[in-house]
Amino acid sequence: MNLWQEYWTPVRVFLGLGAEPQTVTFLQISLRRIIVFMFTLLMVRISGRRSLARRTVFDSVFLVILASVLARAINGSADLLPTVGGGFAMVASHRLLAWIAFYSHGFGNLIKGTEEVLIRDGELVHRGLRRNHITRYDLEEDLRLELHSDDFKRIRSARLERSGDISFICK
Repeated sequence: MNLWQEYWTPVRVFLGLGAEPQTVTFLQISLRRIIVFMFTLLMVRISGRRSLARRTVFDSVFLVILASVLARAINGSADLLPTVGGGFAMVASHRLLAWIAFYSHGFGNLIKGTEEVLIRDGELVHRGLRRNHITRYDLEEDLRLELHSDDFKRIRSARLERSGDISFICK
């Protein structure tokens, strides 16, 4: 047995690496959770603040899939180290796609979506509302919450942004 195996074997047993998911103990899952948590913090820091702050569909899908993949490393249904490595690969691909979107507006629209006009010069744009399943009442609620008003006539434009938020520009 070489020196690497001598030190690695107890770590494998301690973390339940290679064990069947149903045999992983509470302690092993707890230790894996700590390891995955630390690596996930590192991944999110590498991916940049935008993945948490912008909340575009692109970023939301990335976070859901990353969480799903990393959960498998915690519960033992996937190997710990390759799964964490896969998480880093996901972060790298997210950064690459975001970089491409920065330089290509068309590609950015493809992966992040586009904004949609909901009000133009105080008038509802029914096509935009219908396409996004937003009722007049939904729009009135957002208007009251954002501008403390329910008068569409005061609004030059309202847009459903790529993040899912509605922005209002007053006349």
